[in-house]
Amino acid sequence: MKNIVILGSTGSIGQSALDVVSTHEGQFRVLALTGHKNKELMLEQVERFRPKLAASADPATAEALREQGIAHVVEGVDGLKEAASMPDADFVLSAIVGAAGLEPTFEAVRAGKTIGLANKETLVVAGDAVMEEARSRGVGILPVDSEHSAVFQCLEGRGGNVIKKIVLTASGGPFRGRAVDELEDITPEQALRHPSWSMGRKISIDSATLMNKGLEVIEAHHLFDVGPDRIGVVVHPQSIVHSMVEYSDGSVIAQMSVPDMRGAIAYAMSYPGRMEDVIEPLRLASVGSLTFSEPDINSFPCLGYAYDALKRGGTMPAVLNSANEVAVNAFLSGAIGFMDIPRIIKKTMDGHIEAGGPWEPTLDRVREAHAWADSSARAFAAPEQKTQEPDQERVKK
Repeated sequence: MKNIVILGSTGSIGQSALDVVSTHEGQFRVLALTGHKNKELMLEQVERFRPKLAASADPATAEALREQGIAHVVEGVDGLKEAASMPDADFVLSAIVGAAGLEPTFEAVRAGKTIGLANKETLVVAGDAVMEEARSRGVGILPVDSEHSAVFQCLEGRGGNVIKKIVLTASGGPFRGRAVDELEDITPEQALRHPSWSMGRKISIDSATLMNKGLEVIEAHHLFDVGPDRIGVVVHPQSIVHSMVEYSDGSVIAQMSVPDMRGAIAYAMSYPGRMEDVIEPLRLASVGSLTFSEPDINSFPCLGYAYDALKRGGTMPAVLNSANEVAVNAFLSGAIGFMDIPRIIKKTMDGHIEAGGPWEPTLDRVREAHAWADSSARAFAAPEQKTQEPDQERVKK
């Protein structure tokens, strides 16, 4: 039986992981669960899975868990770190949304735990430091994003073969095919309606802007040690081919399945084996056509900004990520418009260069850059900024 810790158990990935645990009884024991403000769901999960430890960054949720009296309860960042480094843990699923997942994931790496990485921001923000630490401790980092899991599976058993290119697929989000002038009035409700995947709010907005794919490009660079010029993106609205690897002889190997995150989650949890009956079988005759096209960088510039951040290196990916988190939250709250998201990101990245960046990506400098970008992006996203400058020019000056 494998002992597992789930960081971010109340999010969509965490819930899917617990569904895998439930449908494969006897294979996993849940040692720890961590959540945030979804108090009722957290209480239900602790009641159902009876972990040794429960952690929450939210004091009210932590207090409710203590009153429940089932698990030892810890809170705050230190509590998340304690959960991530439990001595008995064999596998830690990192599924906390955003840069908040960096510290507990890094702690799990330091503790020598095998990581199932669903939190792409960990590698976007501090990929150099995290991967160096993982190599020094012999820690395996297994990708849980469907795209990176697909690449990982395409590479399995092919040591010595020369990779020419990794190709990540993107559904294109809910606004695929729209021109840039058709995106200004998009509402949060529209942007949250992903056509293929059931995801959390932040990731759904990232998918709509194509920033999610940009973050995945940066993550792929660190996971597979491939330069940005050898990582491509194609739009594939059917979401059946999750990614592809092109080899030096021109052959391409793809991984396909129905769009269900439980497949990638279960593969990481059971690696190097595979579990039975995790997702519905793929029936290509029922799918019909599979189509592919180039992404529209003009309408969705966030993807281009991610490539630029990766090429500049240093602390620039951390700045990109921080600015994006601020802008997405501002959009979801109604403070800014949909196309203000890339404008704020670009302005913050430009400001980092003006401030002497990018800096050397040590963990301390990464934290500093992320905080700096958070403050800068908040200033650009402030509601009063909206009335002071024309919409198109708000963050271009």
